[in-house]
Amino acid sequence: MISASTPRRGVSAAITTVLAITLGAGVLSSPAGAAPLPAAVTAEAGTQTAPVPYPEYGILTAAGKTGFLTHSWVGGKRVYQWTRFADGAVTTLDAPVADASGTDVIMTGKGSSPRRSLVVQLHDMAAGGTPVTIDLAPLNGVYVRAVSKNTVLAEMTRADGTGELRLVTRTGDAVTQRPVEGIPAGATGIVSTPARDGSALVRYSLKSGTAWQTEYAVVDLAAAEVVSTHPASASNSTGALSATHLAWSGMEGKYSTVDRATGVETETDFHLYDGEAMAVGLLGSWAMYGTPGTLEGNGEGDTRPLIPFTAKSLTSGETVKLVDYVESVQPGPDNTLYVRGGNVDGGDGLYRVSLGADGRPTAEAVATTGVPVKLLHLGTQIPQPFDLASPIPLKWKLSRENADVDLRITHRATGKSFSKTLHLYSESAGSEYYYGDDTFGITWAQVAADSQMGKDAAVGAYDWSFTARPQNGVGPAVEASGSFTAVKNASSAHDLDWDGGPDLLARDAQGVLWRADTEYDATKKTLVQSYSVNRIGSGWGIYDRIETIGGVGGGAADFVARDKSGVLWLYDVTGNGYAAKIAARKQIGGGWNTYTQLTGGADLTGDGHPDLVGVDKAGALWLYKGTGKVAAPFAARKKIGTGGWGIYNQITATGNIGGAAAGDLIARDKDGVLWLYLGKGDGTFVARKQIGGGWGAYTDTVGIGDANHDGRPDLFAYGPNKTAYFYPGTGDYRKPFGTRAATPLLTGLPAYNHVS
Repeated sequence: MISASTPRRGVSAAITTVLAITLGAGVLSSPAGAAPLPAAVTAEAGTQTAPVPYPEYGILTAAGKTGFLTHSWVGGKRVYQWTRFADGAVTTLDAPVADASGTDVIMTGKGSSPRRSLVVQLHDMAAGGTPVTIDLAPLNGVYVRAVSKNTVLAEMTRADGTGELRLVTRTGDAVTQRPVEGIPAGATGIVSTPARDGSALVRYSLKSGTAWQTEYAVVDLAAAEVVSTHPASASNSTGALSATHLAWSGMEGKYSTVDRATGVETETDFHLYDGEAMAVGLLGSWAMYGTPGTLEGNGEGDTRPLIPFTAKSLTSGETVKLVDYVESVQPGPDNTLYVRGGNVDGGDGLYRVSLGADGRPTAEAVATTGVPVKLLHLGTQIPQPFDLASPIPLKWKLSRENADVDLRITHRATGKSFSKTLHLYSESAGSEYYYGDDTFGITWAQVAADSQMGKDAAVGAYDWSFTARPQNGVGPAVEASGSFTAVKNASSAHDLDWDGGPDLLARDAQGVLWRADTEYDATKKTLVQSYSVNRIGSGWGIYDRIETIGGVGGGAADFVARDKSGVLWLYDVTGNGYAAKIAARKQIGGGWNTYTQLTGGADLTGDGHPDLVGVDKAGALWLYKGTGKVAAPFAARKKIGTGGWGIYNQITATGNIGGAAAGDLIARDKDGVLWLYLGKGDGTFVARKQIGGGWGAYTDTVGIGDANHDGRPDLFAYGPNKTAYFYPGTGDYRKPFGTRAATPLLTGLPAYNHVS
């Protein structure tokens, strides 16, 4: 079959098995640990009880009784992989091009395309053994199609410059060739479908005056002759052949079928876009068609609904939908077709189409990528609480991006609402609502620009809901709903660039300060790095303490640094959702070297402003209440703990991790035991509660705020051997942290001597 194929985005998954095929010598070699080709594979090996893995980005190239061939682009090169149906074993062909025969025989070549491969090899992937090598160069020919394990169709150039189609066969060391009778003189650009029932459908171009005409010819391979010819209206069409019919698709969706017994031709016009063809297939008297396209679309704003891959009886007119979408089609042995595509129920992958006992076609999933065909809502990314003044968007993640989303946001108390349809895929090249990674969102500034409700910007509870409809019509719409609490001018606990993800400050041994922008990976359930670590600058070794303290005046988080003479400096940070701009330092005051421990960022007094606390050398705990003013960020200190705090070698303000009235503290003693101090909301705490031991393994514990957007603040811990962990907050004082998860944050070079 000459079939349309639309490439998928991305690159191949990791290659699991390598089979080196040396084309010149015809030797198959298998490295240690690889799965070798068997000496023979029985017919039963082509049947499996469950679908085998299909490479997610693999483009279907060929399919046989025992397996299928795909190719993916890796490092700018095509990589071909054969996957066995029996057990999913994968071999990789060491060749830049390959082609199908409709059986387990695969052609490989060394040219830039099959036609430019003068030396071709035919591999029987079921039987194994030495491939058959055919050198077309001495014959002045170019490859057209492999039709058996030792024979190819080739287009030869005669001495007078005209073309001729021949069957070239190698038996042992002998190469023989037979001309195919009936191909008109002057035929050029010859292509062919794989052989089926001893015949092949050949397409070529003929020049008539100044115009070119496309023609199809059915070739009897045993007789090496044309048995019928059929003019076609399109110059670049795709074709298929069965024992009773032939079919081809021209451009703009014109689909033609011919009854081979009567010669009657029927044309159906699907009225597609300019230059667009159909995916074509035939099984007996069932014609099959669909618009080729990927599940995710073509990345260029393509919003056309796809025609599912459908079978139509050429005798009764009955139609049967086979798969919800089709990328490409390849004929298989024993009157089968293989369809790269997907069904909502069966998922994304490879389907075998065959005729059932009742004579009607059915589609069976034989390989799967594991990617859902049904559009899914995969999660919400909304900071809790949500700051109406922030540039951080409300974000939602889908399983794919080519969707139209009807979004509605309603203020619960007043009933005022905002509605908008977001055309994600058509806007994805520069969409203000698309954020990559199948995630869409909207900022409050965008809500305010389009609605009075947004302009009023009332605080309190909001409800959101949306209906997302696949633009290509593949699968049903998905609905989702939820709520969030809105505030104004809230302090960001640890988000310096104000993009919704916490940031970490880290200083290396050379005194260079770095900022790591993070995001939460819901799949791995841990923090990961959004971008490469951002270098703030050198010279930070003059400070013995650097502490992120939240947004002093609201908004992006700020930080303080204490120099070795005891002067405390404020670094006011302005974040805009894209970058952190750090203002020149401002002196807060001297005498801060009286404190052995400093921590900030949590609101301990319940007034909405982050506070700072310190432990002095006598073991007393002092509170510096936040004022909300950058010019004078803290009120006069107040003693909130007398003695006893000197037993701790680290204290960390965490925000409200225990579910009580306000922000909390955790404190680590010299034995590595961690203690929780629940805040009362007035700057004081209830009696301590032991959390657990072993915390001496960390050099820094950081209350990073709500990193996973579940409404509860979390913790980051950094160890001396460049190890790091994420502790999700639970909101339960009895067990304030969930199971830790390793994180790659700050674990590369260099090692850091201070993290906050």
